Amino acid sequence: MNEKLFTQRLAELVKIPSVSSHSSQWDMGNIEVIHTLANWLEALNFDVQILPVEGQENKANLIASRGKGKGGLVLAGHTDTVPYDEGRWQSDPFVLTDSNERFYGLGATDMKGFFPVALAAIERFEQAEFQQPLIILATADEESSMSGANALAAQGFNEQGQARYAVVGEPTGLKPIYMHKGIMMEELRIIGQSGHSSNPALGNNAMEAMHEVMSELMLFRSELQERYQNPGFAVPTPTMNFGCIHGGDNPNRICADCAMQFDLRAIPGMSNDEMRQAIKERIAIVAQRRQVTIELETLFGGVEPFAEDRSSELVKAAEKLCQQDSEAVAYATEAPFLQQLGIETLVLGPGSIDQAHQPDEFIAQDQIAPAIDIISGLINKFCMPQK
Repeated sequence: MNEKLFTQRLAELVKIPSVSSHSSQWDMGNIEVIHTLANWLEALNFDVQILPVEGQENKANLIASRGKGKGGLVLAGHTDTVPYDEGRWQSDPFVLTDSNERFYGLGATDMKGFFPVALAAIERFEQAEFQQPLIILATADEESSMSGANALAAQGFNEQGQARYAVVGEPTGLKPIYMHKGIMMEELRIIGQSGHSSNPALGNNAMEAMHEVMSELMLFRSELQERYQNPGFAVPTPTMNFGCIHGGDNPNRICADCAMQFDLRAIPGMSNDEMRQAIKERIAIVAQRRQVTIELETLFGGVEPFAEDRSSELVKAAEKLCQQDSEAVAYATEAPFLQQLGIETLVLGPGSIDQAHQPDEFIAQDQIAPAIDIISGLINKFCMPQK
């Protein structure tokens, strides 16, 4: 590995702000990161396409391929980061800092660090002729709306079957991940009627109605946890978290408006759309009983639960290269989007998910060389002629 070149590339990516967020105050484009990757890949003889994400200014996906034919390998990652806690970093989040055998910087592990790893692995095959194509995929907005991953199908990715295998390079500590939970985020808003608190008959308390809705959702959660269990997860059941609630404006006024946001993390075998429909049906009963209006808004369309066959060729190859069994995690990735395009998919990359979304985010330097070896092994396995 050319350590100096690796560090230069990671520093270049870290210094380019590419925050994606549901908040317009934070949200920004990723196009500069995409162009930087395009330049590096073109220099390595890749054919590069930059595909704008419809309706998202300065946001795009990148598809870069080398080699012809079908059934190739995708190395996939997102180019955006989460917002950062200004003032809580010990160093500038947009300046790569080398300290304590770690590289610090926003996105260093989640997940800009994967791209220099992939490039270093590719350079080992600079003069090689691939039997199957190698495809580098870089997406927008994984940390917020998943608009980049959703756009891939509309943009025709893999319609010709170019890719058979995909590795999503999220930070897994170099453990192959064959299964993860899904996620959906919703907001419930209840509209009642304000009035003087001295006479409850003058209004219709939205906060009290929300109490009933939350009780109904907790009952629904218990039913889901009894019905769906998977021992492969540390928390073997689906979860539902009530994240924030806001309502009312004064102690002596009947609350006319109350909103609550929650997430639901499903396990394989469940469907986000089915869960959402079940919730709508349950809250409709409360709305009728309480004579209030209840609106359900999807904050984030969601990620479906993901599971790859542990006996698949890709999983077995990754387990052999990593010298450890594949595992399951609770966080969500872009893996199901690729799987839905007919691609055998795995999550595997350097760095720890524990460092993601944290001040002083870092990637441990001792993860880098092994990661390059593993990715090189996958390229050799799935793109090169086998003797």
